Amino acid sequence: MIKKEMIAMLLAGGQGSRLGVLTSRMAKPAVSFGGKYRIIDFPLSNCINSGVDTVGVLTQYQPLRLNTHIGIGIPWDLDRNIGGVTVLPPYEKNVNSEWYTGTANAIYQNLEYMESFHPEYILILSGDHIYKMDYEVMLDFHKEKGAEVTIAVMPVPVEEARRFGIMITDKDRRITDFEEKPENPRSNLASMGIYIFNWKTLKEALLVNAHLPGLDFGKHVIPYCHGKGSPLYAYEFNGYWKDVGTLSSYWEANMELIDIVPEFNLYEEYWKIFTKSEILPPQYIAAGSVAERSIIGEGSEIYGQVYNSVIGCGVSVGRDTVIRDSIIMNNTQIGQGCQITKAIVAENVQIADHVRLGEGEEVPNETEPHIYSGGLVTVGELSKIPEGVTAGKNTCIFGATVKEDYPNGYLAGGKTLIKAGEEQ
Repeated sequence: MIKKEMIAMLLAGGQGSRLGVLTSRMAKPAVSFGGKYRIIDFPLSNCINSGVDTVGVLTQYQPLRLNTHIGIGIPWDLDRNIGGVTVLPPYEKNVNSEWYTGTANAIYQNLEYMESFHPEYILILSGDHIYKMDYEVMLDFHKEKGAEVTIAVMPVPVEEARRFGIMITDKDRRITDFEEKPENPRSNLASMGIYIFNWKTLKEALLVNAHLPGLDFGKHVIPYCHGKGSPLYAYEFNGYWKDVGTLSSYWEANMELIDIVPEFNLYEEYWKIFTKSEILPPQYIAAGSVAERSIIGEGSEIYGQVYNSVIGCGVSVGRDTVIRDSIIMNNTQIGQGCQITKAIVAENVQIADHVRLGEGEEVPNETEPHIYSGGLVTVGELSKIPEGVTAGKNTCIFGATVKEDYPNGYLAGGKTLIKAGEEQ
């Protein structure tokens, strides 16, 4: 009989709609990060670095890129005969087939998968946060406290606490109460959406509450366990943790990688971040070009100037082009004589010669000011930008655009340009 002490269930089905056009064709955990990685690489690497070798990845929204990236788990050493990584999309059952309707419903629909490993503990993770964490240390804490549920928490500034689920604990770290996004928080310990459950406790909570619409951990499962008197504990984490759910936080997290002393270090020998790597030649920095305080992926060719930016793999930057404070993702081609400032350019984009992005004053975006903000220019995957045009700040460009789409060669600040048929 197969028996695993702890298995991980990684929720990776989210659309990540606050990332705008970056997630129009892929799930948020599949978005590129840090030049050569994808967001999901971080929790997956945490699993293998923590000795957790059985991971179920629950996918739903636009899963193709994620499935191809994960494959059979070779880069993370998760290609095991027993355990390893398994992608778990919603599937047709003989009764009431349904999409995953909430975080806990997704786990409930995979009870059989978990049961097959006879685990003692289940680790629940999100696929869309950037952090390094040793889950083994959290499991030791869980056992030592005799907990049935342990919730990873992080101290946040009190003024930000109302954005999170907040845990109230006694001096022994036992959770006495919790509040979802409280107006007047009674504590600053924010839930990170990382849980360890005793298998029996989780199974019972899921079966009893299975009928609830949109079954969710924060709204249903944890309150149920608490109400039943199960011992719930808060495990405090004090490392770097970033929810890259908005374009601004995604841009900031990438920029933090290139700080003089990066708060989040990709180069630590003892805690490697694994990813699926293409077989690419080394990067090439041409004579007369400049690359300063930047990450540049394999196979990229730099003929212009790159400052304070994160450049993916297989990118080409033409002569006399200046890129500042930007994220350029894999296989994007940028022509000559361009000026690109504070832009997020997705994968496989073609930017012709003499294009200027991020010019002028900052004005709010006209269609989705809560998404396209922070003075950024966002260019969606596979887009084309014609020669000689300029785009202002807080703009969004998506699709094979042509000169006629830019009145007088200019896309004013705050405008959204999405070609019909591009938004799937």
